[in-house]
Amino acid sequence: MSKYLMLWELDPTKVPADRKERAALWGPMIQMVKQQMKDGTTKDWGVFAGGLEGYSVSDGNEMTLAKSVQRYLPYVTFTAYPIITIDQMEEVIEDLKK
Repeated sequence: MSKYLMLWELDPTKVPADRKERAALWGPMIQMVKQQMKDGTTKDWGVFAGGLEGYSVSDGNEMTLAKSVQRYLPYVTFTAYPIITIDQMEEVIEDLKK
């Protein structure tokens, strides 16, 4: 199973100006994130202080990642970075010694 750093950004053109409308939109998305954390596919999640961007760390493969991000479109866009663990990096270093 692979690990990914996901940087996400809300599309400001899709953010309602009305506070109650924003709560109605964001509330269900937060519940989806909490469910993913409960299921173990999302390991960490946070929002940057500005409020429209953040990150998550997820486990899975390309298909689980693709299915997951589709839930949040068109309100959120994602950039995914595969993560190499410390053990994997140690393996890379050992290979350099050959």
